[in-house]
Amino acid sequence: MIETLYAHAAFTPNEDQRHAIEHLDGPLFLVAGPGSGKTRVLLWRVVNMIAFHDVAPESVFLGTFTEKAAKQLRDGLVSLLALASERTGEAYDLSGMYVGTIHALCHRLLQDRPLAADRERSPVPAVLDELDQYFTLSQGSFWAEAVTAFGFEGEMSDFREKVNAQFEPPASASRYKAVVNLQSLFNRLSEEDVDPQAILEKVPEEHTPLFRLYELYRERLGDKRVDLSLLQRAAYRALLVNEGAIHRFKHVIIDEYQDTNTIQELIFFRLAAGWKNLCVVGDDDQALYRFRGATVENFVEFPKRCSSTLGVEPRRIELGINYRSRRGIVQAYTSFVAQHDWSRPDGGQFRLHDKGVRAHSKDDGVSVVSTAPSKPVELVDEIAILCRRLIDERVVADPNQIAFLFPTLKSTIVERFEEALGRVGLRVYAPRAKRFLEADEPTLVIGLLTRVLGKPHRNEAFDRGEYGEFHSWLDTAVTVADALMDSDPTLRAFVDQRVAELKAIECDYVALKAILDAAGWSEDAVYDPNTHKRPLLNAAGLSADARRALGGAGLEKLYRERLADENPISLKNVINRATTADWGLLDLFYRFLGFQRFREMIDLADGGVDEAPVCNLALTSQLLARYIDTFPPLITGQGLATEMLQRGFYQAFLFALFRMGEGEYEDAEDPFPRGRIPFLTIHQSKGLEFPVVVLGSARTQRRARKVEELVRPILPPGGEPLDRMPGFDAMRMFYVALSRAQNLLVLAHPKGQGQKVDTEFHELMAKAAPIAGFDVTSVPKAKQEPDDVVRRFSYTSDYLAFQRCPRQYMLFERYGFAASRTQTMFFGSLVHATLEDLHHRMIAARKAKKVAQQAGGAA
Repeated sequence: MIETLYAHAAFTPNEDQRHAIEHLDGPLFLVAGPGSGKTRVLLWRVVNMIAFHDVAPESVFLGTFTEKAAKQLRDGLVSLLALASERTGEAYDLSGMYVGTIHALCHRLLQDRPLAADRERSPVPAVLDELDQYFTLSQGSFWAEAVTAFGFEGEMSDFREKVNAQFEPPASASRYKAVVNLQSLFNRLSEEDVDPQAILEKVPEEHTPLFRLYELYRERLGDKRVDLSLLQRAAYRALLVNEGAIHRFKHVIIDEYQDTNTIQELIFFRLAAGWKNLCVVGDDDQALYRFRGATVENFVEFPKRCSSTLGVEPRRIELGINYRSRRGIVQAYTSFVAQHDWSRPDGGQFRLHDKGVRAHSKDDGVSVVSTAPSKPVELVDEIAILCRRLIDERVVADPNQIAFLFPTLKSTIVERFEEALGRVGLRVYAPRAKRFLEADEPTLVIGLLTRVLGKPHRNEAFDRGEYGEFHSWLDTAVTVADALMDSDPTLRAFVDQRVAELKAIECDYVALKAILDAAGWSEDAVYDPNTHKRPLLNAAGLSADARRALGGAGLEKLYRERLADENPISLKNVINRATTADWGLLDLFYRFLGFQRFREMIDLADGGVDEAPVCNLALTSQLLARYIDTFPPLITGQGLATEMLQRGFYQAFLFALFRMGEGEYEDAEDPFPRGRIPFLTIHQSKGLEFPVVVLGSARTQRRARKVEELVRPILPPGGEPLDRMPGFDAMRMFYVALSRAQNLLVLAHPKGQGQKVDTEFHELMAKAAPIAGFDVTSVPKAKQEPDDVVRRFSYTSDYLAFQRCPRQYMLFERYGFAASRTQTMFFGSLVHATLEDLHHRMIAARKAKKVAQQAGGAA
């Protein structure tokens, strides 16, 4: 039957792919090289289980590591099972299937009714993402508590300097650096599933303060909050206490297994302990995430660990045929990684070297080219001209099919490439090349917001370094906003009106606060209309809006009822209600989008000309939404009068984002805006492919991460040697970069004072064809892949939203703008969850009734 489905889907699996798809009994070790079709194999494995072996979708656990990969898997399953339904006549409901990112699935495990008593939806801790965790650790109360706990008698800055000295010289008193350093250490410790108390017995005495800080951090989070690393630990603990967990899933399938960490490995083996059908897919040569706690040994040593943990030896299948790249590209990256010394002192290698990676393509044409060894200012022009020729000759259909990859985007060579491409009329999209906030669109938006809210105070005593850069950027943002308002009088009038509204709110608060102070009333006192209403209404200069808010008959009735029910409202709440704007920062942002400059940006995206401005606006909206979620969301007179709003929005939030460089647009369906050449870090490019890839820099700083040294004493013996990790990681990173190219790989070969490439590139660059004289028309034209994926739509979240406003739907659904008012989209999800809760409550009630009846009969 599956053979018929293969034919209907125009899929002809090779022998190894077929074996992988049809192996459903016992563990499977799937070694999948670049471009080998592993995603397709995973999809067909699941379809084979569900459609042809009666495996219920809800008994399948399919995990991966990015939202983009998770969406590909979900949509791919919907498409293939729709085809299967035509053949089998069966309908397949995937709503109960576990498919998604590992973090999302761990969160779902904590709510899983089959793993909970009485099938009730269990309360789960609030999850802090990376940014939430940063704000938690940056709170002054955390540092004050730490100083007290350690009995430290010096200044707070001295304490932070001692913390930072444990990581990297030179020591710094920066709170930002201290928080980032602690984040990396704390997450690593959580991922190793270590007990804070047990750690102290293993680490050198000079490092114990760091690990005691981890203990303090865990205590402050308590049981109701977890970060992303502790979320996984909580899921594992839940699985350990429930014996039924080992039989919850018949099949556990993990993609990108080389990127897993210790706690994830424990989770997967626990889930597979019952049925023993654990399939892991990956490639140790593409292991990039050691800095996030990933342990490549989990993949390299999987056969041995599987045998010892599950008691079954896994079947090993290699997907070695590359369907992505031309033959010369495959030969380039396989020979590149093989030349490194991977040998173990006791024999063997630290990598799986016998993978049989080979090209499906028989095309022996030139597919790897290099610049002449030259100064950076010369080679950037040579590559820019090449890109122009590729576009003019229609070798690529859009500039976003040419990707520039770099180990880091914080380098001068990136700026030189951008300038060189600009000279030949090409624009780039590089959100990580500089701080996201410094991009044109967020700068304009923040400038307009600042004109409404007012500029924060610039402390001259600290006006240096990143603090000075931040305030200089704010000055630039205001200047840009002023220039736009000069050209658009309607926008200026709008901004002036908002400024007047906030001024009135602030004045109202000051007037009402003066009444409280004069009468000696506390803000926390109970509001009694008989006592307080008249004096407040008589406040000098009170606006008509504030008077209506204080004196409305409906509100007064509510206040009196609350007072009678012994559930009164405080004076502070009454005053805040009367002196709060009826719009927030996101509302203001969307009002800005109605003006000409922003409409032009949206039109460019709508016409497929240039999507980058709208992508940046989408991310700006998401950051504003994060502020509203993390800090007090309302614009109040009190916040304006006391400058709490400015301190929260500018100093605590925006300055943190500015220092972190936070921000990167990602579209799970089409990750790069049309009309521009993407500049990416090599880590960003993982899992992607491009017709043309330019490796803009072939040099790395090879140094061990301090966190690895700090945690080594608490880890089991073995693993890759600390002194060889930087070399291993560099080879894996460049292996990923080289293997992203489909039709053409371009290498930048700098030469001159201070210009070097890593030694391993010497042979590759010597063999590459020179760009000079290269015939770009010999490169196969990039194909536009057909979009045959079946998309799922919701009546409430999609159809009704589109009916209400197609353009709004485009912004929210196509580009991911953060909705300021989400009632309709939320409603559909709420209805579904509510019906599900009622369904399971009825099941539990019937079971309880049946048990009671049986007990009564037995009596």
